[in-house]
Amino acid sequence: MTKMRLNTKIMATAALLSGVVLLASMSSSQQQQEEKEFKNIKVLPKHLTERQLDAVMNQWSRSLGVRCNFCHAQDKASDEKPEKLMARKMYEMTAKINSKYFDAKKDSLGMMMQKEVSCYSCHRGASHPEVKLPPPPPRGQGGPGGQGGRGPGGQGSAPNGNGQGNTPPPAQQTTPPPHTK
Repeated sequence: MTKMRLNTKIMATAALLSGVVLLASMSSSQQQQEEKEFKNIKVLPKHLTERQLDAVMNQWSRSLGVRCNFCHAQDKASDEKPEKLMARKMYEMTAKINSKYFDAKKDSLGMMMQKEVSCYSCHRGASHPEVKLPPPPPRGQGGPGGQGGRGPGGQGSAPNGNGQGNTPPPAQQTTPPPHTK
């Protein structure tokens, strides 16, 4: 019986020791992963964890509809791709816009807490946002004060066929409603 008790104690001690070693190695590897020093970080906070940096990179890649190799060379620390340099400039631009016009503050990591303007504001999932003017307003609506387009009946500020431009449309005669007493 004593031998059985001794074996049970040894097994329990070994299991407990294995658990402690396992937990210690897991927290050590997690700490090493979180303390990983990234190379060539220039505009983002330097003390981001790998998980935080991945979240930023994923947000940027989704906003532009691209993958990592759009901005990064095989050596991710390299600055050989002009897209990476442009991404830095764009990040600084959006941070300045948010800070100046939207009073956005930085969080404890140094990232903007409130983002009114982000990569997605312009890119909308495209690596090179389309620069396109909106269509002109429909004729007849004009600009401020009703000027700038043709009025009803094809008359207005545009040439009306009689050689005269910028002539206002003729006043429309309306019959006033009868007065009731």
